[in-house]
Amino acid sequence: MKKIHRQMISIVMLIMFFLCLDLIIYNFFTKRCISDYSEGMQAKSIELDAYLPFVDETDIVKVETDLKITGELPVIDGAAALYPICSAVVHALYPADSVNFDGTSFGSDSALQMNNTRGAYKAIVDGTVDIAICAKPSEEQLAYAEEQGVELEFVPIGKEAFVFIVNAENPVDDLSVQEIKDIYTGKYTNWSQLGGENKLISPLQRNEGSGSQTAMLSFMDGEKIARDYNSAFGSAIGFSFRFYVEGIVADGGVKMLSVNGVYPNEENVRNDSYPIVSNFYAVYRKDNINENIPIIIDWILSDEGQQMIEDTGYVGVK
Repeated sequence: MKKIHRQMISIVMLIMFFLCLDLIIYNFFTKRCISDYSEGMQAKSIELDAYLPFVDETDIVKVETDLKITGELPVIDGAAALYPICSAVVHALYPADSVNFDGTSFGSDSALQMNNTRGAYKAIVDGTVDIAICAKPSEEQLAYAEEQGVELEFVPIGKEAFVFIVNAENPVDDLSVQEIKDIYTGKYTNWSQLGGENKLISPLQRNEGSGSQTAMLSFMDGEKIARDYNSAFGSAIGFSFRFYVEGIVADGGVKMLSVNGVYPNEENVRNDSYPIVSNFYAVYRKDNINENIPIIIDWILSDEGQQMIEDTGYVGVK
């Protein structure tokens, strides 16, 4: 009986050991490797119901306009960070019954969708979405369109800062473009080399094909990104777009860095003094014959539409 009791105690202690080991591995390695700003996490951190059209409690900009779309309604999709614009366009121009949201996701018959950059680009090529509001596509996304014999039209409708983020307690506030590149190529591996604390640098990346990862590859301009060997214990640097960090996520635990001495606020995006500014686009298939597509894009480029983009928190192109 005592032997059985000792065996049971040993088994319980062994289970507790592995549970503690698992918790340690998660907290000091697995959790540290997960970027809260990955494309998958964007989809979850965007509260779809918080930015829904045609509801009273919503964070979108509501524009009252005389233009109302009738007939065949183009399906609108886009990047997670640009979802508030997609929703505001639908609210301004579409009938209320055009959106089908079940509390978690949009129905297949809904004129508003939200599948992130990768999903939106694929849906445009496949013909299940008519207008995607996204940043510049990746080489793979362009290649997929070419393989399918599809030509895409890109209409600039706004612009945004590509930003780099660190822990809010990190004493480093500013990096040059070259210093950031040198972090990601592996030249700099410790924050003390850049005026910070003696901590390893963990340069995070995003999922391939996401809008921000594509922007990062463009920023690196062909320079090879080194593998991150410090993800378990390093102090991270990551990247995203300004409004996603500042307006949608609003995470007080991180801060955006100045680059070349210029902070990525709205005014510095507008006057192009911030060094990493890029357009975002309304994208559609050139062979799409839906007559409402140019009507919608013309409205987005109108004074009303550009003001909606500005009031949402982005910068218009006009």
